Amino acid sequence: MVKKKRSHSSVTAPRNRKKGRPKSVAGDPMKDNLLNVDSNKIYLEDCIDFMTRLAPKSIDVIVTSPPYNLRKPYSKYEDNRERKDYLDFLNKTARLAKEVLKDEGSFFLNIGGKPSDPWLAFDVAREFENHFVLQNMIHWIKHVSITKDNSTRKNGLNGDISFGHFKPINTNTYLNQCQEYIFHFTKTGKVQLDKLAIGVPYQHKSNVTRWRKKGDLRDRGNVWFIKYENKQGAVEPILHPAIFPEKLPYLCIKLHGVKEGLVVYDPFMGIGTTAVACLRLGVDYIGTEIDKSYVDIAEKRIKERKKELSQLKIENVKPAQIKESVYIDAFS
Repeated sequence: MVKKKRSHSSVTAPRNRKKGRPKSVAGDPMKDNLLNVDSNKIYLEDCIDFMTRLAPKSIDVIVTSPPYNLRKPYSKYEDNRERKDYLDFLNKTARLAKEVLKDEGSFFLNIGGKPSDPWLAFDVAREFENHFVLQNMIHWIKHVSITKDNSTRKNGLNGDISFGHFKPINTNTYLNQCQEYIFHFTKTGKVQLDKLAIGVPYQHKSNVTRWRKKGDLRDRGNVWFIKYENKQGAVEPILHPAIFPEKLPYLCIKLHGVKEGLVVYDPFMGIGTTAVACLRLGVDYIGTEIDKSYVDIAEKRIKERKKELSQLKIENVKPAQIKESVYIDAFS
């Protein structure tokens, strides 16, 4: 079972001295192998070991981005496994994730690749297909260029324009990679979502009455332009070789539906981006990460986010009471 709490200043679950892991629940033969964990905490532990002992059907949403096996310079993880070994590892991750996810839960998997290996993301998705149903496939657009023409002038764009950023490909063989995938997996393929929670206004207001809508919001669709807040290595030091923007887990969680008692898990927490997104939304998080240096950075970011929210006077307010206007422009 997951113990929900807004802070882990007072730990109720006793701990083993070895690696600081919480003990399993004692006294009940059915629960002897289940981990009694505190929420709003990142555990320095491998996600496979952690999920093996986590209570079944205790997680509402999983949002994560595993290593891509592209030889990224992680400090504790070798990102160059043999293809079969890598896919087997993610297959096991998916199997265990299905066990801990609630029946109406959502698993949002962000995965990319490289131009010379375009099938990587789909190979990973196929491993998850053994355990989940692919309900939605979202395209995360990191950079887009819009060329001036008659249609853009009608929308107020008077010249060529580019948004976002990308890593240039210095060859005439491949195109610059300006997008990644967010695979939305569920157990049934029929989980009801809160689509208008991340809705966008109609460009042409006549569609509000044309489609008999009650308000000026429509489904965002499956193409999401999400820019990085700051590009590592440009204006900030490189803290982690592969992070996604905070807006990515923020949108995923809101799309699933924010409600009282929601618990979000990130198996590959890294430097805590999913955690700080959860704090902004007022929902509980749990994370696992094998690199202590990343956990330390994550805890620092969490502390900073809590201070920021405290200043906004919304830290202890229920999600339903938080006004969108307080943080709707946080990612602009």
